[in-house]
Amino acid sequence: MTGPVRSTIYKAVAVFALLLAAYANHFQNGFHFDDDHAIVNNVFVRDIRNIPRFFTDATTSSVLPLNRSYRPALQTTLAVDYAIAGGYHAWAFQVDSFLWFVLQLACMWWLFSQFTSVAFALMPVAVYALHPVCAETVNYIIQRGDIMSTCGVVAALALYAGSPRARRSQLFLIPYAIAVLAKPPAMVFPALLLAYVVVMERRPMRTALATVAPSLGVTALLALWSAWHTPPTFTTGGGSLGPYLWTQAFVWLRYAAAFFAPVDLSADNDWSVIATIADGRVLAGLAFVGALVWAIVRTSQRDDTRPIAFGLIWFVLALIPTSVVPLAEVGNDHRMFFPFVGFSLAVCWAAWLWARRATVALVAIVLIAEAVGVHARNDVWRTDESLWYDVTVKSPTNGRGLMNYGLTRMAAGDYATALTYFERALAFTPNYSLLHINLGIAYGGVGRLVDAEREFTTAIRLAPDDWRSHLYYGRWLRQIRRSDEALAQLELAARENPTDPETTRELAEARVGGANTPEGWVERSLAFYRAGRYRECIDAARRALDLRPGYAEAYNNIAAGEIAMGEWDAGIAAAEEALRLNPTLEIARNNITYARQQKQARAR
Repeated sequence: MTGPVRSTIYKAVAVFALLLAAYANHFQNGFHFDDDHAIVNNVFVRDIRNIPRFFTDATTSSVLPLNRSYRPALQTTLAVDYAIAGGYHAWAFQVDSFLWFVLQLACMWWLFSQFTSVAFALMPVAVYALHPVCAETVNYIIQRGDIMSTCGVVAALALYAGSPRARRSQLFLIPYAIAVLAKPPAMVFPALLLAYVVVMERRPMRTALATVAPSLGVTALLALWSAWHTPPTFTTGGGSLGPYLWTQAFVWLRYAAAFFAPVDLSADNDWSVIATIADGRVLAGLAFVGALVWAIVRTSQRDDTRPIAFGLIWFVLALIPTSVVPLAEVGNDHRMFFPFVGFSLAVCWAAWLWARRATVALVAIVLIAEAVGVHARNDVWRTDESLWYDVTVKSPTNGRGLMNYGLTRMAAGDYATALTYFERALAFTPNYSLLHINLGIAYGGVGRLVDAEREFTTAIRLAPDDWRSHLYYGRWLRQIRRSDEALAQLELAARENPTDPETTRELAEARVGGANTPEGWVERSLAFYRAGRYRECIDAARRALDLRPGYAEAYNNIAAGEIAMGEWDAGIAAAEEALRLNPTLEIARNNITYARQQKQARAR
């Protein structure tokens, strides 16, 4: 073994030891945020026999219909973790994520050494490995999808660059396929491969396109397969494309700044869409994007600066998937994980090229500082309380962050502090249905029943199709012994999300002893009406009539349902029957008047 090789091995061991030391306090960190709906409350994760189903049924990915996306490779690892740990023991999930991270780092070293040197390649890998931004992804269990996706892309490119056999046989596309099945942003791989062939191998564009063609075919097949298996309920949660796009220019600038100064990391920042393209922040972002393009063009023209060009191209391509599709959050710290692979290469190669002697000492200092930063971020990710308190400090106008910290206080029985944070959050997110649910729970906890009911009904008005609005309202109604109304709400919750285990349990308990009374069916009918489920409103009212044929209120509910669906004559007939049975039922008279007015207006 030669001296330089031995020295490189020693440095690699030292970097790995520093990595272990930096992450030593993260292995017991718990589940947070989206982990709840995708892992902790997801019954499909709890049985390893569901693994084949993950590849054909994306409804197994979350208990939230809007969040159900197709990521079967990621789900498979989660089910394996649960089986190994024998339950939701966070250490098993954290160890698995860390192992994927280490595998990615090894593949990065292999890839970078193909066009630099084994000794130099360790530098950008070390800077990336110990960057505090990566800690945001490594700690956040459900974002293992980012790690697996990035690892698969890096491994595929490393196999292409370093294994002639894998290149000839197209075996390098196997880790790429796994990457896509873990998270869709990996689909930029063909563009990365094209950049590698053109920039690093200096092959003409026609030859490069022929080289990339098989990966394009695989990408098309995977895209169609994923789209076919993605449930229709899935949504990205974003708004208008235009403002989102020009905001991303500034977000890219902030990401680049975070590489050099990761001082404002947050699990849930409060970045917002910038309304106009003339905003100074957008102009600064566009100037940055222009500078990136200029730097790529300039550095791609010289052999000694080609790694800079390739690294910057990687940074740009890896950001495109989250920049062209409007997402609920304008920016997230874990979105830097994939792009920083290339950015680390570009920055380190530039530093080495222009300040070779000073770079080694500087990198040593940087790695130690980064390790301290990683250790500090791990402490923040320890519990929900520490995580969300950090969010409230860094983003004091973030309604969701304030609410989630309030939830940690409510879980500890501190309703007074919880209400303080919930009410602060209300000023910033007045139409956030989950916030109103939690306000209802908190008000109920301190005996403010009128306030509690107001918040629950507000949540239902804002999100009538969200089963949680009905679930928690129904649970509260059971607590105050309004059993018929509770059963109606819980049945609504079960209809909206039949796979939620908590709803199933609450509904089963509510049904004990039966509620097959005329009053119970009328309450259910009314709940269906308020949720906009008019056909079920009518059916429930008819069940009440089966038990009590002369029940005026049931006829009135039928009238309300028919009128809501535009069936004016049927609605008028039902309301008239209600009035015949109970001449004092003023609401039935109002329904008749309204229906006749609407019928005449339509006729005109």
